[in-house]
Parts: sequence; C-alpha cells; structure tokens
Amino acid sequence: MRGNMNILIAGGGTGGHLFPAIAIGEEIQHRDPHANIHFVGSTFGLEAKVFPIKDVWHTLLPIRGLQRGFNFISIGRNILLPGRVIHSLIKLRTLFREFSPRIVIGTGGYASALPLYVAIHKKEPVPIVLQEQNSFPGMTTRWFAEKARKICVAFLDAENELNNSTILTGNPVRKGIMVGNKSKAIKEFKLSPKKKTVFLFGGSQGSSFLNRIMNEVVKNIAGAGIQILWQTGDMEYDKYKKKDSANIRLIPFINNMANAYKLADLIICRSGALTLSEITVCGKPSILIPFAAAAEDHQTKNAQALVNAGAARILFEKNLKPQEFYHTIMNLIHSKEELNLMYQNHTNKIYEDLDSLDIMVEDDKGKTLVKYILTNKLRASFVSGIIDTIYEKFLDKNNQFSRTKYEKFLISNNFNAALYEKNLKNEQTNKLLFNYVSGG
Repeated sequence: MRGNMNILIAGGGTGGHLFPAIAIGEEIQHRDPHANIHFVGSTFGLEAKVFPIKDVWHTLLPIRGLQRGFNFISIGRNILLPGRVIHSLIKLRTLFREFSPRIVIGTGGYASALPLYVAIHKKEPVPIVLQEQNSFPGMTTRWFAEKARKICVAFLDAENELNNSTILTGNPVRKGIMVGNKSKAIKEFKLSPKKKTVFLFGGSQGSSFLNRIMNEVVKNIAGAGIQILWQTGDMEYDKYKKKDSANIRLIPFINNMANAYKLADLIICRSGALTLSEITVCGKPSILIPFAAAAEDHQTKNAQALVNAGAARILFEKNLKPQEFYHTIMNLIHSKEELNLMYQNHTNKIYEDLDSLDIMVEDDKGKTLVKYILTNKLRASFVSGIIDTIYEKFLDKNNQFSRTKYEKFLISNNFNAALYEKNLKNEQTNKLLFNYVSGG
C-alpha cells in the first residue's frame, strides 16, 4: 500500500466489536505505516480502558446503547439518550471536518452507528465498509447494509441475511494472540507450571451464568488438583473474589489474553464469534456454552461450527446442572487423547481455510478504496494469527524467503507432524501462507 490515507474505524461497547476494530487497524498500519488510523468508540464501552493502553489515536463519544430493561436506571438512561446523540453528532462533525476520512469501517455495536450515519449523510458521502462477526447480523449491520460498499462476514448464514454485496472473510483477531508466553503467564497469574489449567471467561464483560455455575463446582475441581483461571468481569468480581486461592485465580479482567490462552489446557466460555476465532487460532480445546438469549440463537450456530469440526464440546445453558458441568470438565481435562484431537482439528481447519481463500474484490465505484481494505489479507481469523508472526522471521541475509526459517516457524508453533508434512508437500499452500504473512 502506498500513499497517505485517513481511515476511521468505529466500533466498541464490548470486546466482540472492539477487538476486531483494533485488529483491522493494526494490520492496515503494519502494511502501510503512513496510513492515518483514527478509532471511534464510547466513553461507556470497554474501549475507554483499552484505547489509552494501546496508545491509539481515538475519539470517545458520550453515547450508550438503548436500555431495554424496564427499571428506573434504564428509563433514566434512555431519557438522557437524545442529548447524548446530539452531543456525539457535534463531536463527529468536527472530527470528520478535521480528519477528513476517505473511508469508514464499522465493526458493530452502538459506538459505530453514529460515525456510519455521519459518513453516508455527508454532502459527498464517505464510503463505508462493515465487518460483521456473527452468524446473525447485528442491528448496526442491518441498518447500514444497503449503504455499505462491502460487508465482511464470518459466516455463510450472515450472507443469507443481508441483501448486499458480502464477502466471506472470517473475523480478524488481535495482533499476537497466538504467541503468548506460558512461563510469563504462570508468573503473572501466580499458578503452578505442573498442574493442568482450566480457563473460564464470559467475554469482556463477564457472564453471570458462567460465574454462578463455576462457583458451584470450583472447589471440587481445585480439590482434584486442577487449577482454575477465572475471569469474572468487573461487575461480579467482588461477589466471588473470596474464592481466590492457590489453585483458583480470580481476575476481573485480563489484559493479556495471549498469555492466558497459552496457559490454558481447556477453555470454558460463551460462543461469541470473536472468542471462537481466537481459540481456533490458538488451537485450544473448549467447552462452549452459548448465550441462550443471543439474537436468532446465533451463538449456538457459531459454536456448532467448531463442534462439527471436532474442536469443541457444547453444553446448553437451559437446564444445565452443576453436576453435568463438573463431570464434563473433569472427563475432558483428563482425556489427553481428546484434548490432542481437538487441537489437531483446529489445525486442520486452519489449513482448510488457507487452501480455500482466494478472494478478490471488484467494485467499479470507489474500487480503490474498497480494495485497499479488503484485499490486504484481512480475511480468515485462522490466517490472522499467522499474519501476526513477524515477517522478518522468514528472510535470510539477502532478504529472500528462507524455506528453513519457514519450517522452523511451523515446528515452533506446534504444528503436528502429519499436517507439517502435508503442508510442506503443498506448494500452493506454502505460497499462500507466505503471501499472507509477508503481504505479498
């Protein structure tokens, strides 16, 4: 990519919308250091914490989503909503005037709706591209689908719900998510290197249901010599923090998820699309418990993709009893054969996607802008983790691609022997993998 381009990326509220936005921005910046990336989020979202830590150029809007509960707090927040919208629109018009974005990317959530609205209603509309993480498109995606130049989707089901030009891309994942350090994780979380680790989390905000059911069985799991890394979410940490002990580590929010994934032998989580993308890239065995109230039951559809691939087990929130939950954990954590098979099936899925991805975007109107975003390898989540690997690892002293370094890379990332041999014999896959990593 050449030349300066101002790109506005809007999304947030939850990690599921925020981290794809960050991943897209990081990858564009990696490929074109001269690109100017400006993020837009909400003062009430997770991004209010994450953007300053990431030290990215950003604007936070005083906007929050429509509250659907019928209580005094929700009613009060909804009464304030029109004023927040007006204040946010004023900030956005100033931002658009000063920053002059040539394209706006929306990754969903209430934080992305107003920037997209401003973009399409300018006198000279700014092209918009949407990135939809789930099998059933969110409200923001549905609102702006007809105006979008392209909609990047992670599931075929989402394509069927949208009457616009979609492209199957998978979900972009955070830079470095697959290269955590287990030794550092052990020190960071104060856990033992000799014990198996179960990692439970309910997304960036936590899950009341997962916290409740883990609370019922956590002592039994720890008593069996298994250690638990438990992300509760900020809202419920105080409720469960007394459970923290030598084998049970409670944390409200984990900033370094790469290390947490690396430490985990088994993950227990919801099945939001971004979560599944990350555990796939990391090759982690999992027990998935879809959020029962998700729109169109999309979390069950998300989870079923990994279950069908033999890379996860699924439990359903409705009627799930602590005893069944406990037995499923203990049976799986003690089955080395099934854990290894789940890892292998994740790896199989990576190679399948590498072999199948050959997508070019053509759009007569605004073609250059759309291709700038969509043809620069922001595609499958399984590939995104490999993109994160440092390009220089594959170069020799003459800056030429080194087959030896490539082979060492595969070995160092625990690719099993059978797939390793299969991949080396597939020159097309080799070339494609290298192109994804190098930007070629």
